[in-house]
Amino acid sequence: MPIDRSTLAASAVELGPTLLGSLISHTTPEGTVTIRLSELEAYVGNGVDPGSHAHRGKTKRNASMFGDAGHLYAYFTYGMHVCGNIVCSPEGQPSGLLMRGGEVVEGIELARRRRTTSKADRDLARGPGRLAVALGIQLADDGSDLFAPPFLLHEGDAPARVLAGPRTGVSGAGGGSSYPWRYWIEGDPTVSPYKRHPRAE
Repeated sequence: MPIDRSTLAASAVELGPTLLGSLISHTTPEGTVTIRLSELEAYVGNGVDPGSHAHRGKTKRNASMFGDAGHLYAYFTYGMHVCGNIVCSPEGQPSGLLMRGGEVVEGIELARRRRTTSKADRDLARGPGRLAVALGIQLADDGSDLFAPPFLLHEGDAPARVLAGPRTGVSGAGGGSSYPWRYWIEGDPTVSPYKRHPRAE
């Protein structure tokens, strides 16, 4: 499926399964890393999704989620990790896809230098924090256009089979079976292990 800004002008819940297999590239002075997305999680704001940062409306932290589709929402979590989301939906209707896992298909040597603790290449971007490090995403990249340098979001090969289930590590109702908004490519070794939050409903 060709990807452009108009493609992303729909809810992340709708787009999540269709964007698996897509490619995201980031070029820095060190070089370019490209990741094939194997795992995504959808989040929707404005009172729809209790697991979303934008559930209670717009804040300084989540402002990028309310912007134009095709931008990056980057945030800091657990005091140590940056995570990256693909902003979806028309402006003012917050939804996004957390990039949870992927395969490094370009710039693997650079990704290895960034992710020195990974014991195998499948682990370089296996998890949202690892993916952001391998891709070189920093908090300062929040709000970046994913269709303009230094980023590029583009189509890849469609996966044979896509699965869906509850989101990883989300507490309360948002982490339960009522929100099966985690999507992954069946059998892909770069998909992160599912971890249910102890307080998920």
